[in-house]
Amino acid sequence: MTAPGNSPDNGSAGIPANGPEHTAASAVAARIAAISGLVFAVLFVVALVLLHRAPKLADPDATYSSFYAGGGDQLFVAIGLYLVPLAGIAFLWHMTAIRNALDTLTPAPSTMAHGLNLLAGIIFVILLFAGTAAVGAVAFGVYFGHTPAEDPAVARGLTGLGYGLVFIFAVRGAGMFALTTTTLLRAAKVLPTIPAVIAYLLAAFLLLAVTNNPVAFLVFPAWVVLVSVFLLRHAAASRSLPHRTPDTHPNP
Repeated sequence: MTAPGNSPDNGSAGIPANGPEHTAASAVAARIAAISGLVFAVLFVVALVLLHRAPKLADPDATYSSFYAGGGDQLFVAIGLYLVPLAGIAFLWHMTAIRNALDTLTPAPSTMAHGLNLLAGIIFVILLFAGTAAVGAVAFGVYFGHTPAEDPAVARGLTGLGYGLVFIFAVRGAGMFALTTTTLLRAAKVLPTIPAVIAYLLAAFLLLAVTNNPVAFLVFPAWVVLVSVFLLRHAAASRSLPHRTPDTHPNP
């Protein structure tokens, strides 16, 4: 007997075999996951670009002093700080919708992967919020609070704290989320082999890379976009299926 949602007739798009109701629910969840994932990717990239205007760890004290003394880039950093929670909310929608789609496609997924997936996504969002808040805290206070420019040592210390939270801890949560989600989507036949291999490589980079270059963090939204494309593909394939009604006439 073939387990529900994994029959040979499902094909590579991961179409559930539990009837039109399950197919429609899976398509809706996959579409929400894809759209929210794309929204997250856009907001995250824009926020990262704006926050990148803040002084870096390797910059001299003079750069910190001049930046917080009245540079216009403070506004851009503050705007980037506001965009991060919006990106985090979009990611939570993305994560929840993916899990709903997976629950429809594979009613009995791997317990370990399913649990780690939820924990990794939550850890990523929490540490992302904390890290970016530390990096943008001084610019936020100077621009909106009209407080005097902080000592460069204080600003550098907050930048170091933010970099540590984001590039050491949050990025590992992102990598574990990417790894477990790829595994679950592969088991549900949503990701074909080649895209799954690419997704695994991106996840491995997030887990193993040792860098504080913000460009490296763009690997995660790239992974989200890749997965979202195939979630949209799954939703489109589900909608194209004919809605069959059960035969109420018994065979003679």
